[in-house]
Amino acid sequence: MMTALRRLFSVGLVASLVPLTAMAPADAAETIAREAILMDADTGTILLDKDADKSMPPASMSKLMTVYLVFQRLKEGALALDDTFIVSENAWRKGGAKSGSSTMFLLPGEKPTVHDLLRGIIVQSGNDACIVVAESLAGSEEIFADAMTAKGREIGLTGSTFRNATGWPHPEHRMTARDLAVLARRTIIDFPEYYHIYSELEFTHNKVRQRNRNPLLYKGMGADGLKTGHTSEAGYGLVASAKRGDQRLILVVNGLKSRRERSTEPQRLLEWGFRTYRNYALFNAGEQVDVAEVWLGDKGQVPLLIERDVTLTLARNARASLKATVIYDNPLPAPVSKGQEMAKLRITADGMAPLEIPLVAGDDAHRLGFFGRMNSALRFLLLGESG
Repeated sequence: MMTALRRLFSVGLVASLVPLTAMAPADAAETIAREAILMDADTGTILLDKDADKSMPPASMSKLMTVYLVFQRLKEGALALDDTFIVSENAWRKGGAKSGSSTMFLLPGEKPTVHDLLRGIIVQSGNDACIVVAESLAGSEEIFADAMTAKGREIGLTGSTFRNATGWPHPEHRMTARDLAVLARRTIIDFPEYYHIYSELEFTHNKVRQRNRNPLLYKGMGADGLKTGHTSEAGYGLVASAKRGDQRLILVVNGLKSRRERSTEPQRLLEWGFRTYRNYALFNAGEQVDVAEVWLGDKGQVPLLIERDVTLTLARNARASLKATVIYDNPLPAPVSKGQEMAKLRITADGMAPLEIPLVAGDDAHRLGFFGRMNSALRFLLLGESG
């Protein structure tokens, strides 16, 4: 008795945040990185995926989680930027200049501020700063690493296990490129008041001036973060983010063979992403998408509303194929309750998996009484009216 109603809608230009997976062109996978992922930061759409779920040593890129936990304490008010921590003998020996590792050049007994420690971790990649933070917040680096793993699971890092705060080589200290991209996205979204530290070009501590190791920050291409990494096992890696206009991309690469490759390959992939993809805003939350007829109700029609903003990330050449279709049984049988899911919005385009989004009734439609239903049925039989 019921038939499916399908209508096509033109695309509007509004704002939104709806994650979906798009199918990237074949040439997108051509990268010399061992593992790589390119994500649109607003929609979560994956534009490039090369072994993004493969377990890998993240090296210093895992310091993103160390910083995330500090940012969280700051946002909760449990810490302040001008709070100070004491540098232990262990942090100095294990993470300082004597260890031969990346260092902030902290001294035993010194009391740096949280702000300086963050800059030491982010700009200088200081292992000593990471250990000071871990010991001060959790009592030991091992306990802090467990907290890193727990928080990672909480925010969706399903392939990450942390065994230290620094990214120092450990057979069980592992992440995936996808997890690093998710972590970068959460950092940008969750802590806009602190994210700017990732774009600082240099930091001087104890009269030692060090420049940020992220090569993209110096290229004038809109990059503003995040973190490099390197060990002999991991190769050269980078978690990067860049913004142009209203579009932000997040890139993770690992397993590159040199600093030169870490400078040129991420730039090439980000340029490709900005050149190839655009965000297309379709609907605002609460917007009326269609009107549905009602059978045997005290109202003949109810509006169909979308409850969330909808934006898609699509290849520019797929824009012309974008279609939005409303699917529901016509007419809707009364009673209909406001807010009740009554239809689906199906969005399709070349190169992406179909996306279906619920539509809800924007008003109530009560069921008619016996005589009202009889009258409505007669009108339908004689005049073809469905109300």
